[in-house]
Amino acid sequence: MKKLLKLVSVLMLGALVITGCGMEKKKNTATDKKTPEELTLYIVRHGKTMLNTTDRVQGWSDAFLTKAGEEVATAAGIGLKDIDFQNVYSSDSGRAVQTANFILKENETSSDLSVTTDKRLREFNFGTYEGDLNHTMWQDIADEQGVSLEEFKKNLTPESFANSVAKLDAKRTEEVKNNWPAEDYKTISTRLKAGVEEIVKKEMKNDGSGNILIASHGLSISALLATLFPDYKIPEGGLKNASVCTVRYKDGKYTLEKVNDMSYVETGKKVLDKK
Repeated sequence: MKKLLKLVSVLMLGALVITGCGMEKKKNTATDKKTPEELTLYIVRHGKTMLNTTDRVQGWSDAFLTKAGEEVATAAGIGLKDIDFQNVYSSDSGRAVQTANFILKENETSSDLSVTTDKRLREFNFGTYEGDLNHTMWQDIADEQGVSLEEFKKNLTPESFANSVAKLDAKRTEEVKNNWPAEDYKTISTRLKAGVEEIVKKEMKNDGSGNILIASHGLSISALLATLFPDYKIPEGGLKNASVCTVRYKDGKYTLEKVNDMSYVETGKKVLDKK
């Protein structure tokens, strides 16, 4: 009888140990599922601004969205309304923050989120060209590179653009004294990549759907994509206002899925047209 009781006790103890291990394994699995295996970054260019309308250079200088700019940002928001964003980031420039907020306002599941700003997501700093006519800056760059304006626009890369502006700006010694100097490509690409990598690192630890909204600027988005993807080329005419570039992050690698995607805006416009 004693042997039988001892055998029963051993079996019960073994069952408890196995059950406990199973519960621990199940608990760990549940915890693991809370951490997204991958992130999808929805990187949006801001809506049209007053300085865009007057064809002025707009880098660190800022301007409010025009009525059309607000409408295209709202349309993008409607198109993106079913995307469950776990967090939202933006350049600290007002036009990008405005755009992010217009998109959030239309979102079905993420409208209660607040925008986190990061100055590393800013547009290029164009130094003494800030506020000047775009044509003036473009022509100066073309002349500096020894090509026609048409050839310059056709073969435009973020790197050549930034380095030419920085070189030209440095020559304007008297004007530069009391101004932030134009940034070269290394400075720009370093800050952009660091900013996005910090976002990714932080969000991979958070619970949520794995979708992140980032509002930034035309050239900066292109510079970021060129840094992450060496074969990236700026679309003809540049990235459109409120266009979306989609980047997926998984297992330490970035994958470029869509560039200059206006489908969300187009979907939103159809909805607005019916109202």
